[in-house]
Amino acid sequence: MVLTFIVLTSIAGELMHLHFDPSMHRPPDPVLSAYAKDAAEEYEQHGQPALAAYLARVQGRSYTRLFLFDNQLQELSGVNLPPDARDVARRVFQSQLPEFADRGRPPLLGRPVQSDSGGRYAIVAELPPRPEFALFHLHLVAMALVGAIFCYWLAKHLTSPVAKLRAATQELANGNLSVRVSPALGNRRDELASLANDFDEMAEKIQLLIDRQRRLLGDISHELRSPLARLNVALELARQRSGSEATSALERIQREAEILNEMIGQLLALTRLESGAAEIKKVEVDLESLLRDVVKDADFEARARNRSVRLVATEPVRIEGVPNLIRRAIENVIRNAVHYTAEQTEVEIKLFTDSEARAVIVVRDHGPGVPDEALNEIFRPFYRVDEARDREAGGVGLGLSIAERAVRLHGGSVEANNASDGGLVVTLSLPNLRERKVAAD
Repeated sequence: MVLTFIVLTSIAGELMHLHFDPSMHRPPDPVLSAYAKDAAEEYEQHGQPALAAYLARVQGRSYTRLFLFDNQLQELSGVNLPPDARDVARRVFQSQLPEFADRGRPPLLGRPVQSDSGGRYAIVAELPPRPEFALFHLHLVAMALVGAIFCYWLAKHLTSPVAKLRAATQELANGNLSVRVSPALGNRRDELASLANDFDEMAEKIQLLIDRQRRLLGDISHELRSPLARLNVALELARQRSGSEATSALERIQREAEILNEMIGQLLALTRLESGAAEIKKVEVDLESLLRDVVKDADFEARARNRSVRLVATEPVRIEGVPNLIRRAIENVIRNAVHYTAEQTEVEIKLFTDSEARAVIVVRDHGPGVPDEALNEIFRPFYRVDEARDREAGGVGLGLSIAERAVRLHGGSVEANNASDGGLVVTLSLPNLRERKVAAD
């Protein structure tokens, strides 16, 4: 496009230069002098009709209109005058030299005339554009048009694959590992096509590595279930056969087994969500009723730890989704808040519809919060802000990851922010049925 601009600017400049060059419009002086003298002779010998006929013949041959003025500035052929013609004649009588006027279109050229009998006149010629100049205009316009079309095609040819590659890169960054560019470029064989092939190879290797990682995670989680089940059986047998002095150690073993069992369950859930294997048969869900149930259960668990969970604001909201996945996502966020809120404080929960008609759940705790640089990282699997603190709280770093993926599966989003007066605020946004109906209408 820059090249097109340069070409058109150059052509426009050349056209302006040629257009305002008066010398391009002037006919040879001997020709005009001959026309002028013949016109004066016709008028003096045969009168105004003969003059008008002669000027008409000149116009038919040369495409030049001539006007003959006497010293009283009267046009003698009786035709309509172009603007400035009388002014040009006046200046000719004053200077007794040729005069040129280019204020209008077409330009005017005047010169003094003296007949054989001594009569003084001024001839004014309305000059047509020279044929070669008009042809030059046509050539330049054609060149500009061809150049613009070629430059546009060239720009599209060069930028189209770049735009497609950029779009594919954004899709890859958003988690679409199956995106490929080469099929969209057709039979191109240039450097951009090579770049697209390299991108496709990279995306394919990344997809293969991620798929293998997910399969490995799922396989390990499944395989761990069997020895864990045998461990629980052995633990019950040990309880029956041991004395009271082993009770404390056995209870510790049981707590660790329960943590391991929870971690395995979360790993399996995360694997199903990331691989798309989770059941996504969506139905209409009463989000307010579901949230009340989750809050009731979470509050019962929190009170055993000298904390509480309260629904401080709510409104009727219905969404379309998978009830179990939505419930798990909300539970994980609330349980995370219960883990970190200070003793004798409550986790506050709100449900409302925002200005974009999306269902919004806000979960706020009164804990230490999260460093600003870690706000986006806490939704990554196994990420820990503080290893010791997470271990003490019993977390394994998967709850928020599962919540984020479950919400994203429903077309929503999860965001974390620190409250101004302390604590962490997690916001879950989900498309509700009213939003879908408005979009459909």
